[in-house]
Amino acid sequence: MKIAVIGGTGLIGSQVVKDLTAAGHEAVPHSQSTGVDIISGRGLDEAVTGADVVVNVTNSPTFDDASLAFFQTSMDNLLAAAHKGGVGHFVILSIVGVDQVPQLDYYRAKALQEKILAAGPIPYSIVRATQFMDFIDAVLSWTADGDTVRLPATPIQPIASQDVAHAVAEVAAGTPLNGIHDIAGPEVFPLDELGRITLSHHGDDRTVVTDPTAGMFAAVKGDVLTDKNAHLAPTRYTDWLSS
Repeated sequence: MKIAVIGGTGLIGSQVVKDLTAAGHEAVPHSQSTGVDIISGRGLDEAVTGADVVVNVTNSPTFDDASLAFFQTSMDNLLAAAHKGGVGHFVILSIVGVDQVPQLDYYRAKALQEKILAAGPIPYSIVRATQFMDFIDAVLSWTADGDTVRLPATPIQPIASQDVAHAVAEVAAGTPLNGIHDIAGPEVFPLDELGRITLSHHGDDRTVVTDPTAGMFAAVKGDVLTDKNAHLAPTRYTDWLSS
């Protein structure tokens, strides 16, 4: 199949392209660097014409309320171009529990993206993943202050980006789900414990202080960012840290 991967030069997209190519498909990466702009629409028609499948793994440049407009505009443009181009399957990457945290602007924006896709004219699949292992260092930086890092004990089920890409590629090459496929890492950690494991591995002597008010994930109540019934990826966090 010919598969257009929008956001195909990024962390997930580049690995999706690699996996699909290895499986014998014609996977073509598209991004701003290749002349495709999903907000203005520049280059979109050319990018998706002749594609059997469109995979959209682009992301908003911000996590605030501006992300709502980003996903609304980008999805409207992509769906219009894909429908015009005769695309038969549209895949997006979303987040486990995304519809359970409306107090977070970015999660509301991702939930909006899912709704736009489901209401659109093209058979679709949504892959929901838990938090990427690759982003844990960034999460720690949000609430770092001197010798301490403040983190809530929010349950997190981290997954390696490579495992996410494998799942997206498999779904893209399959029959449209017209629904959601959940994927998650094999272990659940309180975020504060995950922070301690990470700092210890890096030889970082800063102290993690458990603070239920610290950072974006403080707004998350309960275990909605985990999913024991999801398809569990193989990579464990400590193995990923050591790789």
